[in-house]
Amino acid sequence: MVRDMNWVDSFIEEYTEGRKILKEKREALGNTELDKTDRTQINSMIEEMSVVIEWLKSGKDPYELRGKDKRSAYQKRALLNMDLFPSLDIIPASFNEGENSRELTETEKEFIANVLAELSLRERQCYLLHYANRRSFEEIAIELGLRKATVQSYIIRAREKVKDKISEGTK
Repeated sequence: MVRDMNWVDSFIEEYTEGRKILKEKREALGNTELDKTDRTQINSMIEEMSVVIEWLKSGKDPYELRGKDKRSAYQKRALLNMDLFPSLDIIPASFNEGENSRELTETEKEFIANVLAELSLRERQCYLLHYANRRSFEEIAIELGLRKATVQSYIIRAREKVKDKISEGTK
């Protein structure tokens, strides 16, 4: 597992893999009475895992129709707790040539966390490994077990999403 993955992404990945394994087990079942009973239990487990995954992704109880939580609340909180802001070399929009740099405000950090939370897990991993950790596409590919071209695609997509969100936020 990538060390830059926050706890939410880690849980989402684990639950997604567990759900995949359960689906494979369900498909391997036959038509005996015991298999039918097992299928019912496995379907219930798959449904519960899907609910947990949705809850972790959205930060909102899927059963609650009028939830009070904001979208991606857990990811945002986890991203805010990560020590990634100094490594991003972010220059606030108000920064002018010759001025001393300054720390980001909590509002700016929250905005960045909101933008990063909108990315998929792989986009966020590749984007942060490349921009925050200064890793090459090849190093990221090796660490994540992906092809170099796939890493490049994730980073390009993430960069476009970040650019779009930033332009939306400055309007």
